[in-house]
Amino acid sequence: MTATWLDLSAAFDSVDHGILLQRLQTSYGLEGAVVGWFTSYLHGRMQKVHFSSSRSEPSVLLFGVPQGSVLVPQGSVLGPILFLLYTADLLQLLRHHQITPHSYTDDTQMMFCRPSEIDELSNRVSARIDEAALWLRANRLQLNHSKTEVLWCTSQRRQHLLPTAEFRVDKLSVLPASQIGSRPRH
Repeated sequence: MTATWLDLSAAFDSVDHGILLQRLQTSYGLEGAVVGWFTSYLHGRMQKVHFSSSRSEPSVLLFGVPQGSVLVPQGSVLGPILFLLYTADLLQLLRHHQITPHSYTDDTQMMFCRPSEIDELSNRVSARIDEAALWLRANRLQLNHSKTEVLWCTSQRRQHLLPTAEFRVDKLSVLPASQIGSRPRH
């Protein structure tokens, strides 16, 4: 089995309002006043930057959904839900290829579970990552290559059967990790 962890760069900040609103209508059947609520929630949001004693002029946000954090508690619980609705089609794309995806906000894990096909599995993993990266780009999201990891899992007696060659992750090569979190972070 192999597991692949995909991480996105500035995921919440990259959500395209137009694509999100269209997806809420076409994929989830929302219409009328409900779409109006979401439109009102997303449009007209402003941001400005404070640095030291300087402040920028406010500008309208065309992308992104609010998110809360320890540093920015005035975020929104709706932001992560909207992000998951925005990216749900990616999970469907992966399931179409008999891949088991798991997603937690902006982190997606893909599980490939066919040990009998180990020789072709490496190519399948790369092809699915390429498809995922293409879908992400088409939806204005970007794969964070430095945090994307591939891990082979097997029993001790089958370790010698695992490929050791690099994986193609989008346009870069990645050596399989020996444990998750072992790749250097940039």
